[in-house]
Amino acid sequence: MLNIVLFEPEIPPNTGNIIRLCANTGFSLHLIEPLGFELDNKRLRRAGLDYREWQDAKVHANWEAFMTKEEPGRVFAISTKGQTRYTDIQFKSDDTLVFGPETRGLSPEFRNALPPKHILRIPMQAESRSLNLSNAAALIVYEAWRQLDFEGSV
Repeated sequence: MLNIVLFEPEIPPNTGNIIRLCANTGFSLHLIEPLGFELDNKRLRRAGLDYREWQDAKVHANWEAFMTKEEPGRVFAISTKGQTRYTDIQFKSDDTLVFGPETRGLSPEFRNALPPKHILRIPMQAESRSLNLSNAAALIVYEAWRQLDFEGSV
């Protein structure tokens, strides 16, 4: 299934929500350090997560370490700066979706390293800033999973 990458996530509840999202969809979760918080069993329990949900998440020292170890297929960045709507992509099971830090998003350098059509956006009202990270992830994850006919679901 698809890879969900949280690049330098900052807000623990967003990451907790996305851990649960991945546990329920079968998508793989990858966290790129540095993290804006510590992950330990006490904090996971406080977030309402159990070990089963968290056990498949992988933490990588940096983007290069993720790319080397995981060798992903197509990489899509999610950004308010994108020109391609996420609904205009035909997702594949080996795709990777990258979400940036909550307070600053993905850097121009990161975005510029990808083909422009791989910078995806969620349509919003013109005066809107952005959606909450876990809400944005849920929208795109469920669209990708829908396109894959909800593979693995009951």
